[in-house]
Amino acid sequence: MTAVILNVTLVRSTIGHPKDQRATVRSLGLRRMHDRVDLPDTPVVRGMLHKVRHLIHMEESEGAHEAP
Repeated sequence: MTAVILNVTLVRSTIGHPKDQRATVRSLGLRRMHDRVDLPDTPVVRGMLHKVRHLIHMEESEGAHEAP
């Protein structure tokens, strides 16, 4: 079974943006400019990415995932 993995990169600074957007970026695991994280494609993660879509760049890729 393959699962969709989201590759997320922080491309704009959080300076000057609301505190809740900064907290969302941090909770995604992004700390500095050009940091990149791989996240699972879930509705919760998609909602967080939508909130800060103007600060990030996102790519979808398929990753191998074993069934439990």
